[in-house]
Formats: sequence, structure tokens, C-alpha cells
Amino acid sequence: MAYTQPFPLAAPAKVQAPSYGPDLSVRLICPECRDPNPEIAEEFSSGDLVCRNCGLVLGDRVVDTRSEWRTFANDEGDDPSRVGAASDPLMGEQLDTIVSFRDGGSGLARELQRAASRAQGSRSERSLLAALRDISSWCDQFSLPKTISDIAKQLYKRSDDEKLLRGKPLAAVIAACIFIACRQAHVPRTFREICDLTKVSKKLLGQCYKALEQAFNLSPGASASATTPGVSAGPENMLARYCNHLDLPPHVQSVCADIIVAARAKGIADGRSPVSIAGGAIYFTCHLLNVPKSLRDISAVAGVSEGTIKLVYRLYYLDKEQLVKQEWIDSGKGDLSLLPTVTI
Repeated sequence: MAYTQPFPLAAPAKVQAPSYGPDLSVRLICPECRDPNPEIAEEFSSGDLVCRNCGLVLGDRVVDTRSEWRTFANDEGDDPSRVGAASDPLMGEQLDTIVSFRDGGSGLARELQRAASRAQGSRSERSLLAALRDISSWCDQFSLPKTISDIAKQLYKRSDDEKLLRGKPLAAVIAACIFIACRQAHVPRTFREICDLTKVSKKLLGQCYKALEQAFNLSPGASASATTPGVSAGPENMLARYCNHLDLPPHVQSVCADIIVAARAKGIADGRSPVSIAGGAIYFTCHLLNVPKSLRDISAVAGVSEGTIKLVYRLYYLDKEQLVKQEWIDSGKGDLSLLPTVTI
């Protein structure tokens, strides 16, 4: 009997896993013009995705992923480079050289580091860099915006170039620059606040400020440029911070500002410091609007004594009819009978 070999059975077909890919049938069409062939462009300068047919903005905050080429030559040449730190208008172009510590035990790394440190810049440049770092650090500690930090750096750079405050402590010069920068940026701070934060004496801060005021031809508002009007640390400019710290309702600040403006127009409490006027006006307004706030709390926030606040309050109380608007009384917002009486 002949032996016949059966035909081999076919292997079962393998089921391929489904592959996922982009759906090429989906097209991006502007919902405004509905052009089948839209011209959609990425405006990296403004960070928008714009339809060029109708101008509709389809998206914002587009990230520019292109290369940022720079050249460090004197003139724009054909050798762009992507090395170096960000440009600093105060220090110019700075290229840092870092020497590795690995030298195989030969000791050459230490010698190269010494040579690099000597070649990096003079002592004046290193002191300027240290001062600019201190200004940034102090402004961050004071929760001041970057605008004030930039203005203070420019003021310090100018005073350092002209040798205006030679021999003065560095902390006092920086404190004076920050004080002037706060005035220019319409974020006024008092001498007492700057002294408490920088640990610089009021006398030394006043000397540095007077020197910068005369050198830069600053007005009493402390504005160094003719185009930027100066702003003094008026009492109405301090109300926002003081009322915020005292947790007062918003309408108290507006009424207090009106009282201060009316008092200034009538010459009441002229010659008093802005801090004293702000504290006395807040004390007067709180009693007028029946929003009790202790004299001790106001004194702690304003940084003046309780007797000074009482003195300003006494001046306001004597002319209360001229300061309080009749509409506040008619609407029931204020009540003159709630004001504490004072002896004349």
C-alpha cells in the first residue's frame, strides 16, 4: 500500500491590530468666510492664528518654534550665532566663560579660573553687577513690579557713571533709587517704609535722596524726565494700601479721598505730612460711616503715633460741615453725630 503525504494545512491568518493615523478628510475652514481653500497664517509677532481672507483671529498664544538667530559682530554679518545670554541694556552684551573643574589632577583648572575671573571685568563692573542684583532682590522682597526695578537700575547706573554718591553706603544709594523709582512709577512709598524695609537710617536716606534730587533736577514729585509728570506721595495715593491692610469696605476709601481733597482745597491741615493726613482722614471717615476701627490699628498701619492722628482728626472735626457732603447725610451713609467730640 502506497503511502501518501497529506497536503499541509494553511496557517490561520493573523488579525492585524488597527492602526491609528490622522484623518486627512478633516480640513480647517474659517467659520466666518467658509472658504474651501482658506489662507490661514500664524502671526508670530502677535501670537495669533489669523485667516487672511476675512481677518478673523482663529487662535491666540501661538508659540513661535523658529530659531532665534543673533549676531555679536559690530555690524550685521553673515555669521549668526545662538550663544550668549540675553542682552542687557545696562551692561551691554555679556559673554560668560566657564572653566571646568576637571583637569585630571594637573591643577590647571584653578589657574584658568583665576585668569578668567581677572579677564571678565574690572572691579567697577563687578560692583555694578552686584548692585543691580541687590536692586532686583529688594524689589522682589518688597513685592514691587518689574517696572520699578528697571527704573531703579537706570537711576543707579546713572549715579554710578557720574560718581554722584561716592563714599555713601551701597544700601543707602539703592534705597534712594528705589524710593525715586516708586515715585516715578506712581507707586509711592514713604521714607519710613523704605527705611524699615532696607534697614537704612532716615537721615542717610534723606542725604542720598537730596543728592540725587539736585543732580537729576527732580521736582518735588521726584520725576527724572520731563515727559513723565511727577507724583508725590499724597495722602490719597496711600489710601488704597492703608484701607486694604485695615480690611475696610470699598466705599470708605472713596469717601475718605473726597474728604482729603476737600480739606486740601480749603487749606485744612496744610503742612502736615501725607502719612498723618491719611491716618487722620481714615479715622474721621470710619466714625462718620459707622465703620469702627481702633486708633491703634490705624496707627500701626500708617506708621504714625496716635497723638498725630488725633491732631489731624481735631482739625477735620472743627470744619466737619465743610468736609462732609450733604448727600451723604441725606442718604443715611454718614452721620455727624457718630464723630467723637473733641475739646476746643
